[in-house]
Amino acid sequence: MNFAFDDDTEDMREAVERFARRELADPPPDGALDPEGFRRRWQLAGKQGLVGSVVPERYGGSGLDAVTAAAVMEALGYGCPDTGFAFSVAAHLFAAVMPIAEFGSEEQKRRWLPALCSGERIAAHGITEPEAGSDTLSLRTRAVRDGDSYVLDGAKAFTTNAPVADVFVVQAATAPGGGFFGLTAFVVEADTPGLSVGPPYDKVGLRGSPTADVRLDRCVVPANAVLGAEGAGASVFAGSMKWERTCLFAAYLGAMRRVLESTVAYAGQREQFGVPIGGFQAVSHRLVDMTLAVESARLLLYRAAWGLSRGSEDEVAPALAKLAVSEAAVRVGLDAVQLRGALGVLSGEAETLLRDALPSRIFSGTNEIQKNNIARALGLGGSRRGARR
Repeated sequence: MNFAFDDDTEDMREAVERFARRELADPPPDGALDPEGFRRRWQLAGKQGLVGSVVPERYGGSGLDAVTAAAVMEALGYGCPDTGFAFSVAAHLFAAVMPIAEFGSEEQKRRWLPALCSGERIAAHGITEPEAGSDTLSLRTRAVRDGDSYVLDGAKAFTTNAPVADVFVVQAATAPGGGFFGLTAFVVEADTPGLSVGPPYDKVGLRGSPTADVRLDRCVVPANAVLGAEGAGASVFAGSMKWERTCLFAAYLGAMRRVLESTVAYAGQREQFGVPIGGFQAVSHRLVDMTLAVESARLLLYRAAWGLSRGSEDEVAPALAKLAVSEAAVRVGLDAVQLRGALGVLSGEAETLLRDALPSRIFSGTNEIQKNNIARALGLGGSRRGARR
């Protein structure tokens, strides 16, 4: 059991941290989407190799394994104070680009991946709907075969990167009521007639990640837009979730580590009753608990990444990692605010971490769904319907 990164991975982590502190230190105006500024930062991340890190080199990526990719995402989360931007990078890569890399035809890979890896183009994954969040097998978006094409109709909600995306991976029902084999994934260009994107959401957290609704109104796509095969949409989605529940959440590890370090420093400098507050047991024990939460989550996440890099089909490890990291992020955010006292409720990195952490218990499958998945793996039974979300 070797818990140390090799020299190449350490060098890569340090390079990404330096890049993020240098180029991504100033987040965009809060609550306002600046498409030009977002794309400028995106292209810089592309040149750094971040938006295509795990894609094979022959398609323009860096060919990293899951452990190294998680280490890179952790470094991005540590160096970039805008966790929303890091989230957008990870959602693009793990939820949209990797499905093309793993399930796409050779023609699709060569057509889409180079520009998606270079930062020239941005991808989004449309699956969540207003009436189908955790229950992914009940999608109302339909895809009907019409000769050499499919006609897509429906609506997607909470689609990360939608306002800036050039390419969408869209999940639709080709056999409504067909269960696991009733869904099909499609690669759809953003300028396809019939596809429209709503205004960006005004979210409580991850504000640097543009998110919006997507409508499909008789959106016609060629048959070669199918990703994998008709009926393989659930498999495509399950594959993307293994990447997302593991490597995406590494960005939160970096953000937690950054806030934990600053909170320890604050406790050593802030004085009350003539001594630094870090000397009070109530404060020091809370900092120890924060450290325990971060390190425990980190071990579970890298264990899941280790399995993923070796082709493991285990669904429990990614679910445990997702649970541990998201719950730790909320706890660390709350504690960081509390230890700063009144300063904690002012705009700053502690309250930002808390706001950014709140959605982490919901996206990539709610934490309740993860517990269902783990319970099922333990042989505790329960319905399988929708449990893979």
